Amino acid sequence: MITVPVPYRVTAVGTETADCVSVEVTPADRSLPRFSPGHFAMVYAFGVGEVPISVSAIHGHRLVHTVRAVGAVTRALCRLRVGDWVGLRGPCGTGWDLTASDRPDVLVIAGGIGIAPLRPVVHRVLARPGAFGRLEVLVGARAPQDLLYTEELARWRRAGVRVEVTVDRPGPGWRGNVGVVTDLLDRCETDPARATAMICGPEVMIRHTARALLDRGLSAPRIQTSLERNMRCGVGHCGHCQLGPLLLCRDGPVVGYDRARIPLATRER
Repeated sequence: MITVPVPYRVTAVGTETADCVSVEVTPADRSLPRFSPGHFAMVYAFGVGEVPISVSAIHGHRLVHTVRAVGAVTRALCRLRVGDWVGLRGPCGTGWDLTASDRPDVLVIAGGIGIAPLRPVVHRVLARPGAFGRLEVLVGARAPQDLLYTEELARWRRAGVRVEVTVDRPGPGWRGNVGVVTDLLDRCETDPARATAMICGPEVMIRHTARALLDRGLSAPRIQTSLERNMRCGVGHCGHCQLGPLLLCRDGPVVGYDRARIPLATRER
């Protein structure tokens, strides 16, 4: 991992929702080492600060980050325009385990902006036809207007992926599912004996979803979770991202539920 920010130029910006944008960046001279699905970068908005952002698409050395405006740095990133510059450090953390030695079924479960770190998983599976079994994607959002990548979800369906979407609060004209994302598990056809599940979203959603998957016969090591804490250094030195015995910028963000189960169940003070 490179620990000094490397300059990347903004080459595309796309609006996803009222408070989310996707920013594509390309290295100026040297590039960071290759990213894998699940990795994140420490993204530096010059003159403002640095935040951890997962990659939401990987095109060689071109990277896409989907950013929600929730603080000073992310608001600055959401205001970027083509031709602007950012600094990147990384790749940071652990990625999704996409070992395909036993042609596993892949079950992707996302809540809110959690679909962003999981999007490269779908890209990778679709790019390797025959290497995996069934691919199913379950997505939950607060409201229809908060759904990310709606056109891409439709393309995945046309490509043969089972995509199910639900919202907490339906709006006018919404004819889809209403409820929590775990309600969609009853529609899945993945084989628990050989399925790999990957979950990213709010922590309460991760806990309930993991428990539901265990009840359906998935083993804890085959349930992967992407966890989030306040990351500052990105290299496991400052301790801000500690969760029990884990430093999530180093040991995560992707952690098997066999390791995440106890820390997630422990009340923090």
